[in-house]
Amino acid sequence: MYEWIKALHVIAVISWMAGMLYLPRLFVYHCGAPAGSREDETFKVMERRLLTIIMNPAMVVTWAVGLWLAWDGGSYTTGWLKAKVVLVLALSAVHGLFVRWVKDFAHGRNARSEKFYRIINEVPTLLMIAIVILVVVKPF
Repeated sequence: MYEWIKALHVIAVISWMAGMLYLPRLFVYHCGAPAGSREDETFKVMERRLLTIIMNPAMVVTWAVGLWLAWDGGSYTTGWLKAKVVLVLALSAVHGLFVRWVKDFAHGRNARSEKFYRIINEVPTLLMIAIVILVVVKPF
């Protein structure tokens, strides 16, 4: 059963990361849409749906299943897992920022530039790389 639960965790992580990598790209394009335009409204719907239908549930499943795997597998005391949890907490914080920015766009209050979102788009990627290295290499 453990391997099936691990597969569910990997599926949830992939789904969450797909959203974490795509949502800031939507923000970049949304910055160029005139306020109140059809394009602006389309981006609002896309961002809200991506967040509420894919990203939020995937994050919850990732955390719930990941914690169960750590407990059941006995790896919760290892150094690499403790470091991974810190990085996943950071990824969750970025997710929280994305939630706020989706709300800002939805209410026409975005105060950030296209360039800002292009840079922010790299943060989930860097965290993901570090997390994968910790999980695969288990350096400590």
